[in-house]
Amino acid sequence: MISNDHTNSLISLAQLMAGDFSNYQQAYEDPKNFAHIRIFFRPLPFEFFNAIGFYSEQSYDYDIWNPYRQGIHQLIAQGEQIYVENYGLKDGFRYAGAGHNLDILKTITPEHIQRRCNCSMIFKKHGNSFRGEVEGKQCLVPRNGRQTYLISEVEITETTWVSLDRGMDINTNEQVWGSAVGPLKFTKRASYAQELPQFT
Repeated sequence: MISNDHTNSLISLAQLMAGDFSNYQQAYEDPKNFAHIRIFFRPLPFEFFNAIGFYSEQSYDYDIWNPYRQGIHQLIAQGEQIYVENYGLKDGFRYAGAGHNLDILKTITPEHIQRRCNCSMIFKKHGNSFRGEVEGKQCLVPRNGRQTYLISEVEITETTWVSLDRGMDINTNEQVWGSAVGPLKFTKRASYAQELPQFT
């Protein structure tokens, strides 16, 4: 049985995650190192997982209908931690734009997703923010002909989303891909919290 405190933390995290985020300010101030990127985290209908879930996509602002990263996520409270399980889409291009178009979002069904094993994010509450990191070193990402494991760190507040993703060589632990100049810093442009299931 999940305690009310843990349920409340899960809902609080979901409310912070639900939104349209942009790193416009960072890209404007340092265009050499940071492109202008948009992140959409759009709540899925409760019936999708019979739990709180999200569709996410990440794209360049100039090409938001062509996301370079898409995912499906389920939030699960386990003690004081919140696991965000990650799933891939089998035909992601069919759902491009679902982050900002509800008609497309409604066409996604559980049959179209596939679990990304060992790639869950584990979040904990820290004051008014939540901090998360990918579990272990088994979330494998082939890149540039090398096998890498993902290190992902995220901090989310009511108005900001700061993330740093890096791919490390599984044999040498050398960084193969990802930012070498620090995290991406996003500001919430719009909240989708009103689309979350209501637990009253």
